[in-house]
Amino acid sequence: MNAATYIIFLYFRNQRTFRPKKSGPSGSKGAQLRKHIDATLGSGNLREAVRLPPGEDLNEWLAVNTVDFFNQVNLLYGTLTEFCTPENCPTMTAGPRYEYRWADGVQIKKPIEVSAPKYVEYLMEWIEVQLDDESIFPQKLGTPFPPNFKEVVKTIFKRLFRVYAHTYHSHFQKIVSLKEEAHLNTCFKHFILFTYEFGLIDKKELAPLQELIESIIVPY
Repeated sequence: MNAATYIIFLYFRNQRTFRPKKSGPSGSKGAQLRKHIDATLGSGNLREAVRLPPGEDLNEWLAVNTVDFFNQVNLLYGTLTEFCTPENCPTMTAGPRYEYRWADGVQIKKPIEVSAPKYVEYLMEWIEVQLDDESIFPQKLGTPFPPNFKEVVKTIFKRLFRVYAHTYHSHFQKIVSLKEEAHLNTCFKHFILFTYEFGLIDKKELAPLQELIESIIVPY
């Protein structure tokens, strides 16, 4: 079962998936880039899969992949909603040393302590707002990206990483019991290689999973 088929399997197996799958930018360019992603992922070479294809626009590549990684994390977390509850996870943590508080700078300006499922709910809603804003993620071919586009993408990736960090620290044994650890590890490896390729997350933010990340990066 390849990665795409497995994600579909997870979706139908768990109807508590967080929210519907997002589609990327419309137009032939987005479709071409998605075909390239599917082809390179199918080869099993994740390092090759994350590289900017020759002659392609960096922002277009970041945009298409941001949507894909959002969908991956959304679907992976959807398999955990039965276990990641306010009772089991009253705060959004990644082990005993790291706690994440939520703020979006608009509706919630001062960081607040919330449960892990509430944090992820806020996060996914916030990302969807960014993805649906055509002044940030243009839907039409040829529409320019904003000057701060990479900074927006970096914030999205930084926060998506926190879902992985919480999952590994708080729910990995459950993932193992569901026999989903290989899929989780592959998704995370893809995410981290892409992050490193384009410098999307500061090293200090990656500290909760540093050992795991080094085991991914060092062989390359």
